[in-house]
Amino acid sequence: MVGHHFVQQLVSQQGDSKNVDITVLSGEDRLAYDRVQLSSFFKGKTEDDLALTCSKTYQDWQVGFHTHSKVVDINRDAKTVTTSKGESFAYDKLILATGSFAFVPPIPGKDREHCLVYRTINDLHAIKKSAQGSKVGVVIGGGLLGLEAANALKQLGLQTHVIEFAPQLMGVQIDGAGGRLLKNKITELGVTVHTSVATEQITEGENSRYKMCFKGGQTLETDMIVFSAGIRPYDNLAREFNLELGERGGIVINNHCQTSDKNIYAIGECALWNNFIFGLVAPGYAMAKVAAGHVLKQLASSTASNTPLSNYSNNTDEFSGADMSTKLKLMGVEVGSIGDAHARSEGAISYYFEDQPNGIYKKVVTNEQGNKLIGAVLVGDTSEYDNLLQYHLNSIELSVPAESLIMPLAGDTGELSADDLPSDAIICACHKVTKHTIEHAVMQGCSDLSDVQQATKASTGCGGCEKLVQSVISRALNNKIATLIPADEPVSQSA
Repeated sequence: MVGHHFVQQLVSQQGDSKNVDITVLSGEDRLAYDRVQLSSFFKGKTEDDLALTCSKTYQDWQVGFHTHSKVVDINRDAKTVTTSKGESFAYDKLILATGSFAFVPPIPGKDREHCLVYRTINDLHAIKKSAQGSKVGVVIGGGLLGLEAANALKQLGLQTHVIEFAPQLMGVQIDGAGGRLLKNKITELGVTVHTSVATEQITEGENSRYKMCFKGGQTLETDMIVFSAGIRPYDNLAREFNLELGERGGIVINNHCQTSDKNIYAIGECALWNNFIFGLVAPGYAMAKVAAGHVLKQLASSTASNTPLSNYSNNTDEFSGADMSTKLKLMGVEVGSIGDAHARSEGAISYYFEDQPNGIYKKVVTNEQGNKLIGAVLVGDTSEYDNLLQYHLNSIELSVPAESLIMPLAGDTGELSADDLPSDAIICACHKVTKHTIEHAVMQGCSDLSDVQQATKASTGCGGCEKLVQSVISRALNNKIATLIPADEPVSQSA
């Protein structure tokens, strides 16, 4: 996804100049597809539905591409790469967008036939095939991807279990209370959740294919096991060809996304910035944009390019980190996480609301002064997510008591309108689309959400900002009409 976004950025930032030859080398048997929506494959979406691009698009963009072309060698002196098929390609700039791979714990018996991972489209086919002869399925890992995998097994008709080593589900995104409620809601949906459980061995089963043996003597029989216990950066090329790595992996990059070799860039989940790996797509997209702008400026300054260097000056912002807030729906359960969800900042103050009969838990976290929102957790109801996210992203001072942001019947809930947001407010975090960009698109002729999505890509990532994008569009359309028809000018009946 991030590699494809880099290509999009290169093409769009070049405009009509087309001074850069672009070649995409895909280790998989296909071009980029939407990994965020993998679980929709089990709801009827096809491989074509998940595809982010196709051969015709790349041909129209004059982008060369090769599938089944895993790179196995980088010659940094000659500036060439070689694929497993023996093909060699020269480069001026090389971008590593190799992403990550599923971590499989070193459990004896993990390499059995029906022990799978949940990462690629080919993995989905393997899971679907295995499910045809299975009755029970287990997912090892209770994080975001693990619960997505559990949802897939349930949709395939399997009796489904989730095994999590930690004491709660989704420990990265939500706090303990939210994790307990999430566990209860998922259990009510028919998935059995086992927390604080460590798998020691996988052996032959007596009634099912396999028997999982846990620390403490407990066992569980299953026909299929899907590992989704986290990811690791796919940094083997950097490791083999002497690019700087972090102590725990990841290709070290600077603010321009350059590695220790100035002609090689790394973006997405393989990249380590400020000793941190970002496991969401939005930060990867931000890296892709920064890297594309820097590459074009570097190439323009080192060659006799016909494109003025100034054309790229606005496209070379430095990468300075990214917000990790996220909103999603897991097996129909709404979950939202914003900023410092665990209230780990010094002086942080937390406010809680829980509605046990309806399965709703909410928490907001403010700074020590209580006037800025720095985090939030929402389980069971994410209707306030967009509002809370704007307070957090734009550091807007709270005009109401913090607890009123999540308490029902609290009077003034402090809900932000499009007018309350500054012009540079980021409305779509995935594609870094600002309020001003959306308003400008409307002034240029976009009249509905579909038009704005095509023009700006707003709400085409995770889709969580769609309601707010629509609000900005509606307000901009009203302002446009008011501009075209002055208030003191009468409107005819025919109009």
